[in-house]
Amino acid sequence: MSKTYTFASWNVNGLRAVLKKEPSFTEIATELDADILALQETKLQEGQVEIELPGYHQVWSYAERKGYSGTAVFTREEPLSVRHADAVLGHAADEGAELVAAAASEGRVCALEFGRFWFVDVYTPNAQDKLARIDVRMAWDDAFRAFLSGLEQETGKPVITCGDLNVAHEEIDLKNPKSNRGNAGFSDEERGKFTELLDAGFTDTFRSLHPDEEGSYSWWSYRFNARKNNAGWRIDYFLVSDAVADRVRAAGIRSDIFGSDHCPVTLEIEL
Repeated sequence: MSKTYTFASWNVNGLRAVLKKEPSFTEIATELDADILALQETKLQEGQVEIELPGYHQVWSYAERKGYSGTAVFTREEPLSVRHADAVLGHAADEGAELVAAAASEGRVCALEFGRFWFVDVYTPNAQDKLARIDVRMAWDDAFRAFLSGLEQETGKPVITCGDLNVAHEEIDLKNPKSNRGNAGFSDEERGKFTELLDAGFTDTFRSLHPDEEGSYSWWSYRFNARKNNAGWRIDYFLVSDAVADRVRAAGIRSDIFGSDHCPVTLEIEL
């Protein structure tokens, strides 16, 4: 018998800061009421916070560098197994292994196996100003794509992946595409890798359901009243294996939820 799952993903840009704000993180998590809640950019080391979220198992991935990156997943169903970014490193090409290793040390992945699917939370490396880290980004994108495809091939289970992918795929996905062309997050290189990921057998759930919807963004700069003016970017995603894309029931962007420069994105899917 199939079940409808509700998922949510949120780049919190520093979980300790979010915990000090109102409404509280617990209140926001309760409102989202997700079977699985994925976080990115937690910026934590192990033991720095204790979060009580009754009814949820917790999976964390910490960066070696303090106060940087990091991911976490809160799940009502206990996972069968868990993998982290070292598993992505295992799919890196020889020439990119050193670059991927640098990103893998930053706590960027929590991959959870369940009976019916894999759930992969990712915080994709930023290419940085003037594309200073584009070589790391390209190597990571290739390794991560191979990792996702490998999970599906290895286990026969569909993959749901979410997180801050640090790229606006098409011009419709950001407010000012012309002035941002070539900048980090909207370079031809990054957009091309996202296309390769979709071509490898994945569906962008929000754009699939809302192909022509403009002005729907998940990140806004803290500068220039960007959020007030909705001068944003859609860089937070839920992607699913093409095999289950027809089972997606809803995909949303919760721009009404504050506390970070990103807002949560959501998915409902029947599996």
